[in-house]
Formats: sequence, C-alpha cells, structure tokens
Amino acid sequence: MAAYLRWLIAIRLVVISSVVLPYFLLRISSAEREPPTFDLLFLLAGVTYLASLFYIFFLSVWRHRPIWHAYLQFGGDLLLVTGLVYFFGGIGSPFSMLYLVVIMVAAALLRHRTGLVVATAAYLLYASLLLALARGWIPQGPVALSESEVAWRLPYNLAVHFFGFYAVAFLTSYLAATVTRAERELEQQRDTIANLESLHRDVVQSISSGLIATDLAGRITSVNRAALDILGATEAALLGRPVASCGLFAPGEWREQAELLADGRSARTETEIDRGDLRLPVGFTVSRLTDASGTAAGWIVVFQDLSQWRQLQEELRIRDRMAAAGELAAGIAHEVGNPLAAISGSVQLLSSALPANESQRRLLDIILKESQRLDRTIKGFLRFARPKERAVTRFDVAALLAENMALLRHSEEATGRHRFEIDLKPSSAALVADADQVSQIFWNLARNALRAMPDGGTLTLRGRLASEHYRLEVSDTGHGMTEDQRTKLFQPFQSFFDGGTGIGMAIVYRIVQEHGGRLAVDSRPGAGTTIAVELPLLQPAAVAVGVEA
Repeated sequence: MAAYLRWLIAIRLVVISSVVLPYFLLRISSAEREPPTFDLLFLLAGVTYLASLFYIFFLSVWRHRPIWHAYLQFGGDLLLVTGLVYFFGGIGSPFSMLYLVVIMVAAALLRHRTGLVVATAAYLLYASLLLALARGWIPQGPVALSESEVAWRLPYNLAVHFFGFYAVAFLTSYLAATVTRAERELEQQRDTIANLESLHRDVVQSISSGLIATDLAGRITSVNRAALDILGATEAALLGRPVASCGLFAPGEWREQAELLADGRSARTETEIDRGDLRLPVGFTVSRLTDASGTAAGWIVVFQDLSQWRQLQEELRIRDRMAAAGELAAGIAHEVGNPLAAISGSVQLLSSALPANESQRRLLDIILKESQRLDRTIKGFLRFARPKERAVTRFDVAALLAENMALLRHSEEATGRHRFEIDLKPSSAALVADADQVSQIFWNLARNALRAMPDGGTLTLRGRLASEHYRLEVSDTGHGMTEDQRTKLFQPFQSFFDGGTGIGMAIVYRIVQEHGGRLAVDSRPGAGTTIAVELPLLQPAAVAVGVEA
C-alpha cells in the first residue's frame, strides 16, 4: 500500500507540472502585450507541491495507517481537480475527466466501498461547483460560457458525470477484485508448481539408484546424488558431457543401447567401473525420456551398485554350503566314529601284544597317529554340525581377550620369531555372550594367523567398544590371501594350511552368526590379513551374519 501511495504522489506532481508549465510558458510569451495578473492555477500548483511534501511526511508518520493516508490524498486530489475545473472553464472544462482517475485509483487500491465514497465526494464537489457558477454564487473563471450554453449543458453534465462516476467506481472495483483473485490463484498455482518441483527434485535426489538424464544427442543434462556417489564424480564433471564417457559403457555400447531402444527393445546390463583400487559391480538400464505429450526428449540411465547384492548372494551361498556340510558332518561322525574307536583300540592292543619289532611298531604308531588325527577331524565336524548350547553370561570381554593373549604367547604354536601386540580400549568392557565361544573365536583366528606366518611376524589383537557392539580384530603380517581364498575362507573343509581340517573358520562363522554379529575380512597376497568380528553388546536372536570383504 505504501508503495502505491508514493507512486500516487509522483504521478500527481507530474500531472500538475504538465498543466502549469505550458500555461507558464504561454504567460511569458504574452507578458509584453498584457500586464501580469494573479492566476489561480499558480496557487493550485503551489498548494499541490506543499501538499505533496505534507503527504511524504505523514506517509512515514502514519506508516501503520496507510488507509487514513490514502483517504487524505484522495480528498486533496478531489479538491485539486475541482480547482482545475473551475480555472479551465467550469461547465465546459475537460479536466473533469480527472475525477475519473481519482475514482479509479481509489477503487483499485481500496476496492468497492472506497470507490463509491470517492465517487460520491467527487460528484458532490463537481455538482456544487457547477450550480454555484450557474447561480452566480462564485465569479466565473478566466474561461466562461454564455448563459445559453450553461442552460443546456448544466443538466447534461450533471447526468453524464453522475452515471460516469458511479459506473467507473463499480467497473474498477470489479476489475480490481477480478485481478486480485487471478493474482491470488496464480500465486497459489505458482506455489503448487514450486512445491511439485521441489518434491520431484527431492524424490529424484533421495532414491538410492543412480539416475542420469540426457538430451536426444546423448549429452548429460542432470544427475542425482546416488549417481555421483556410485560413479565417484562431481556434477560439474558430468553435466554437458556425452553419457558414453561416464564410465558405464564400453566403447560403442551406448550406440547399441540406443539402437535397441529404437527397435522397441531394452535389456539390463551389468558392468564394472573403476573406483580407485576397487572394481565396483554396477547394473544399469536405459530407457526413453518423453514429455507430457509422449514426444521423445532424451534418454534416462538408471543404475545400481550391486556390491551389497552380490555380498548377500555370497552369504546365502555360504549358508547353503554350511547347512549341507553340517548334515554331511553329522553323518560322517555317526558312521565313522564307532569304527574309528574300534580301530584305535585294536591298534593299541596290538602294539602292546606284539614283540618289539622296530618296523612293525613304526607302522602301528603311524596307524595310531593317523587315527587320532582322524578322530580330531571327526570331533571338529561334530562341533560344527552340533554346537553346544550357548551359556550366555555377562563378562569382561577385554579381560578375557587379554588372558587368552597371554596364554597364546606361551603356547606351542608361538615361537621366538613371533611378536605379539595387544591394544584394548577400554581396558575393561562388559559383553553379554557365551564366554567360551568368544574364546574359541579368538583361538581359531589367532592360530590361523600364526600359521600364516611360518617364518615369523607380528600378531596384533585390537579391541574397541562402540555404542552397540564390541569389535575385536586379529591381524597378522603373513602371506595373505588371494581373492579366491578369501571367498572360500568360511566354507567348511577349505583349509589353506597343511594338516588343517578346514573347520575352524566355519565354526567362527557359526558362532558369530548365533550371536547376531558381523565378520569383515581384509587381506591381500603378501600384505597380511585382518579379520574383524563385531559382537552386539546385548544378544538378539540368531540372524544371518554379514561377511564384508
């Protein structure tokens, strides 16, 4: 409202100046022929300029009451127009049309009621002026009409201006209300479109799949956050470039995809992209991008990181193999256990009954030794196939690991070429689990680490307490594992050492699974191995354990 009132002041000054300036120039040119006289127009102009200063001052004083200020200006404008009408001919003055301007401004700014009030005030001033001039109550202005002209023009002007003033007030109010309603609806539609655009942008940016949009020429026009994360690139590096260069397509593959879509066919493709030292598996599809009318506008490439999916597939394969191995182990233990015990007992009897023949005794010792090794293997199968019931208690896991580490230092597996480091933070941490099974996890990981360092090395035990789990890591500086060995690490009967049964790491997997934990393996040939186990501080039901490379 205040801005409109300032514009009204400026327009008023322009109008009065455009009227006074030509008249002033005319008076200067005729000053030599006629003596100067006082003019009402100059007085009106001076009063208008002073009133404008007054309006500007009160616009700041009454900034919280703009309607009052508007009525004040409308009243001043009506008096100014009345003065101009009087000075320029009274009944015959063309300046009576300025009443309509004031009425239109009032109706547009303050709507219907104010328009009618200003129209009524304008008609009363105009009619009073004409009647006063016709009756001779006030002197005629510089331009006067004859009595005959006044006689017929007075009723005509009063009737026409009455109809014109109120018609303009009604029409302007209606048009102003219509425009306001249209502006409000347009603003609502603009807000709705903005909200839809924001929602569309948020949805596109929030989906976990990568999304690349291109134009018909195959140049990238937009990408979402997931696409940037998967490709390991920035938005500035992708926008405007050919989509074939984003790393998803082999040379010539983008053209083949476009030709397939042109024939109405599409296919899902899998590839691998370089992410530093990693090869990231990615699956993607290409489809047409069309506008609302169905016209082709470009292409859309949707792709996903398949690492977790392949990891899940690997976990399911391990579970299936372990389930089958468990059934097999139970059968072997049942079928072989009793005959093996009979063989071992018979060999011991023969060894004590036969004469002391060196070659025969050596053969009997070999049979006894191998039967005992086979017995250990069978018992390992039984521990894997039928693990004992968990005895869940609350214990200090850091103290337990420190105690087991001390025992490992003095065990037969440790030699003078092995170094041991322990890093437990904090030095005391409570865990709800089976303490014996946690010790079994440590011993199986530690023994494998020592076997991986036959020529010596460093075994490091780390323990960290997090908000929801305890993480223990066993690291060695041994020969490491290949990718194929790492894949088969937790499969039963997959031993990478001489004399091993291949059951130890499968048992670790089973224990971690029953405790609802996770396993992570980091190993490279010649760079050693680190196996991390995360056990929840409170025990949930048994779930599938996650294995991370």
